[in-house]
Formats: sequence, structure tokens, C-alpha cells
Amino acid sequence: MTKSMPRSGRAWRPESSVDLLAPTLDIVIPVYNEEADLEACVRRLHDFLTEEVPYSARITIADNASTDSTLAIAYRVALDLDGIRVVHLDEKGRGRALRTAWCASDAEVVAYMDVDLSTDLNALMPLIAPLVSGHSDLAIGSRLSRTSRVVRGPKREFISRSYNLILRASLHAKFSDAQCGFKAMRTEVARRLLPVVEDSEWFFDTELLILAERIGLRIHEVPVDWVDDPDSRVDIVDTVKKDLLGVWRLGRALTLGTLPLDELRLSMGREPLVPGVPRGMIGQLVRFGVVGVASTVAYAILYLMLHGAVGAQVANFLALLATAIFNTAANRAFTFGVRGGDKAAKHQLQGLAIFGFGLLLTSGSLFGLHEWVPSASKHVELVVLVAANLLATLARFVGLRWVFRQAVAESSQPGK
Repeated sequence: MTKSMPRSGRAWRPESSVDLLAPTLDIVIPVYNEEADLEACVRRLHDFLTEEVPYSARITIADNASTDSTLAIAYRVALDLDGIRVVHLDEKGRGRALRTAWCASDAEVVAYMDVDLSTDLNALMPLIAPLVSGHSDLAIGSRLSRTSRVVRGPKREFISRSYNLILRASLHAKFSDAQCGFKAMRTEVARRLLPVVEDSEWFFDTELLILAERIGLRIHEVPVDWVDDPDSRVDIVDTVKKDLLGVWRLGRALTLGTLPLDELRLSMGREPLVPGVPRGMIGQLVRFGVVGVASTVAYAILYLMLHGAVGAQVANFLALLATAIFNTAANRAFTFGVRGGDKAAKHQLQGLAIFGFGLLLTSGSLFGLHEWVPSASKHVELVVLVAANLLATLARFVGLRWVFRQAVAESSQPGK
């Protein structure tokens, strides 16, 4: 058997085992020094797939440079059971093992689960069915769903919930559980998305899901029953530290626009059906409203601060100019999702042109107020200006949507 052992990253199966057709499902089990549990868990999973899953399935054992007899046990199990493959890697890293096994798989759907099988296998069919049908692109087990049943200590519960709260606050994640070891995705999606995922360890899952969300992939969540493995070898402190570093790195890349999100959207057919029309107008309106409220508050504060020193018209001009620059930059990144420095100066100039219309509207309303009510106080002036600003804001949304629609359309074109 020794002469048949593969080089690092190459799949191995017994010479007597022949795959006539590519399986529908390929479940990868990444392992490192799991000689005590590997065989029993693989046999249990194999029995479940044979008896309960109506799709053709394969189990791939991905050995992460184990130093005990894990690899030898994996080969022995593969000799004894049909539908087992072994992949050996010379370097540790769960993400590295999954990337290697998933990208090389010929199955329609690839999945992974932890070797301890902490997640109840009855959740497997709900996990993979939406992927086989083509309804979803990725599927994840969630221990944080209200209908999940989870047995684990308060320390790990606190860490898990805190981490997912950090993801929601810092990366605007919408999925509920990043680190549950029970995930699947369509193989064609994996081959396009995984080369962009940098992490090769525990942050791999989070990075994969954040990128999938940002390019518009559909993520299906499945509530799971989950029992903590008391013999887990995960170094919680080291994992938390690396995860937080991963959050910072990924957040920075998203802010700077260095990730090829537009290319990925285009390659996966996630661009708008009508070229140049931004997605989610309701979402844009909500985000534009948030920026607008912040801009209006800033405008009011600046106007009142400057009024006594320079008068109403000049105070209106300076306050509107300052908030217009902020407003354009904030809407560019937050509302319309245009990242990076490309054409930022052009967008500011176009924003200032829209600012000119707002200035005309507010200055005209201020001029009219002084003509009709010469004794109006600065607070009455402010009320009139805020009302005029509301009209100017509506015009600003229409104008900025046109400005950034052009940017989105250009970035979607091949070669951009």
C-alpha cells in the first residue's frame, strides 16, 4: 500500500475502487491527529449516507500533516469501505485542506463536517437539498438559530455569540453562525470563489461567507442540533486572536476596494439584469437616509456656529459645502458601494455640481424669507433652510444615483 500513497494534496483511493460517475455529494472531513476517533466517525457517516441520503456520495478524509497514525487509519478505512478517498497535506490548516479537496472534487456539491460529528446528521439533507436543486449557492449549519438545540459550556457559547456580533458590527454579516463545522456549497461556486479566500486556517469559513454575501450569492441556513466535543483540540485563545486579525484584514480590503468583487459577480451571473442599474433601490434609500440625517445634523450645527460671525448667506454656503463633500464621500462608499480611489475626484466634482443646485434652492428660500419676513430669527431661518434641504436631498439622491450608476456599470464591464 505504501507505493500507492499520494503526494501532498493528491487524492488516493484503493486501486479496486472505481468511480463510474462523479458523485452528487463529496463530504470532506479535515483531520489532524485524530487516530482515536477517525474510524468510528467515518463508519458512522458512511452508514448514514448509505441508508438515509438518496444522492450518490463520497467521503474525503483530508489529513492535515498528522504526526500520529491518523493517515494509516484513513488508508485502512478506505480499503474497507466503498466511496472513501484520502487526501494528505504536508501543512496544517483546515482552510488549506478544504480548498485543496473542494477545488479538486468532481462532485456537484462539496461539503465538510468536523470529525467528531458534533452536528446531528439529520441536518445533512436540509443542508444539501437547496444546493442540489440549484436554489442556493452555499448552505451552513447554524447553532445560533432560535430553533437549534445546542449543548455546550457557557464559555464557548459566549465566545461564539460575541464573535458573530463582531462580524455583524464590523463586516455587516447577515448570516448567524460563521464557525459551525457543517457547511456545503456548489462545486462550481467553490472553484471560482476559493482562489480569492486568503486564510488557510480557522478564519477560512468567515472569509468565504463574507465574500459570498458581498457578491450576492444565496446562503441557506439550517438550524442544527449540536453537542460540544469535550475533547476538542482547538486552541480557543489562538483561534480568537487569528479570527480578529482576519476581521481587520478583510474589513480593510473591503474598505479599500482591493478585492475583485465586481469580477466575481460578473463571472457568477450576479450582475443586474439591466446593465448599469444598481441593485436594491430600497436599500439605497435607507442608507442614503442615514447619511442624509447625519449630514443634516452636521449642517445645522455648522450653520448655527458660523451665523454670528459671517451672516446667514455665507454661513449657509460654508455649512452646505462642507457637508456636501462629506455626503458625496459617504454615499459613494456606504450607499452605492463604490470603493477605492478610482474616479473619486470626478465623483466629488459631480457631487459639487449637485451641491450647486442645493445651494440655489436654499439660498433662494433664504432670500425669499428675508424679503417677506425681514425680522425672522436665525432659528426660523434654520427651519426654512432644513425644509429647502429636504427638497435638495431628494434631488441629490436622484443625481447621485445617476453618478454612481455610471461607476457601477463601468466596473461591471469585462476588463475593467
